[in-house]
Amino acid sequence: MLLGKIVGSAVATRKYEGLQGAKLLVVQPLDKHLHARGTPQVAVDTARLSAGQGDIVCLVRSREAMLAYTTSAMLPIDLAVIGIVEAVDVQEGLSLVL
Repeated sequence: MLLGKIVGSAVATRKYEGLQGAKLLVVQPLDKHLHARGTPQVAVDTARLSAGQGDIVCLVRSREAMLAYTTSAMLPIDLAVIGIVEAVDVQEGLSLVL
């Protein structure tokens, strides 16, 4: 599981069949200290949450991202938002606690 910050949304006039109606969010990946890591990426909002600009979210990649959106079809989803983070508590020497 990854952390990210929503920095915008993306609009596509044409989407892969099965992704019609899916909300696309532009997400900046974050490290455990909530510092930007890498470049912004587009993620599918699988939880259909009311997450908006500036919210910290939980992300999954690859097969888990596709399964988070649907279990009935194999769709080309590489990154998915699965939840909104309420708080992050990082204790040095330990894993990330959500």
